[in-house]
Amino acid sequence: MSAAGTGEEVWSVGRLLDWTQNFFGRCKLESPRLDAELLLAHVLGCARIQLYTTYEEAVASGDRSRFKELVRRRSTFEPVAYLLGEREFYGLPFAVGKEVLIPRPETEHLVDAAVAFLKGREAPTYADVGTGSGCIAVAIASELETANGVGLDCCSMALATASANADRNGVSNRVSFAESDLLCHVDGRSFDLIVSNPPYVAEHEWDSLPADVKDWEPRLALVAGNDGLEIYRKLIPQAAERLKPSGRLMLEIGHRQEAEVIAIVAQTTSLKPVATIKDYGSVPRVVVAERLE
Repeated sequence: MSAAGTGEEVWSVGRLLDWTQNFFGRCKLESPRLDAELLLAHVLGCARIQLYTTYEEAVASGDRSRFKELVRRRSTFEPVAYLLGEREFYGLPFAVGKEVLIPRPETEHLVDAAVAFLKGREAPTYADVGTGSGCIAVAIASELETANGVGLDCCSMALATASANADRNGVSNRVSFAESDLLCHVDGRSFDLIVSNPPYVAEHEWDSLPADVKDWEPRLALVAGNDGLEIYRKLIPQAAERLKPSGRLMLEIGHRQEAEVIAIVAQTTSLKPVATIKDYGSVPRVVVAERLE
């Protein structure tokens, strides 16, 4: 792409996409074409589909320069979501920065389960522990007009991002955010539902994570002790004390953690495991527990 600014060659939308796809392929990025399309659409301020209706059109030099910088950054495995400054989750737009974990499609199973449980209840309440970008808390509120939630996080920068996302998606009147170490600083409140996508990567697994995860996303939001279960051991007993009778706790889990998390639930007074929800790949994704009467 070095000749793009010389005026000697015409760099069309299509040519930029093809060149970038090949470059990203050599960099061993997982989705080179998609990444190229997302970045160029972002620079040009258009939808991805519009790239193909303007395929032969030349791209202005200023736009090429901005695109080239994003391509450079992506080649270092900086996540596309951070480059764009946002990520879609549950059909909603969420601002994301390096202070928060990028929302994953798998976490939508947790939102589905939460909405199904709370639907039909009168003014249900819920807490999202380790809220990060606020994607879970905001998505639940967007689906349930009578629900009121609180998103908790120990990172003030994450809470600022989450609050902005609640505003952006029109639910800030029903979702509040507070700084808390898990549920330690939620004085006297009880909830119909507590949800969490906590850190669950074991220390020994860190080096094997993809570069665009371990080199860019916040370690605090990913790693949980030597076996990845540290947060579950702390959160599950706390949740048992904060749930209303017959209230539920829903936890996203990591690969091969189902048995261990269910065991922690079973050892917790006043909680019982009731279900495990699998994702579309039939991988156990969410453990559900219920507060005993």
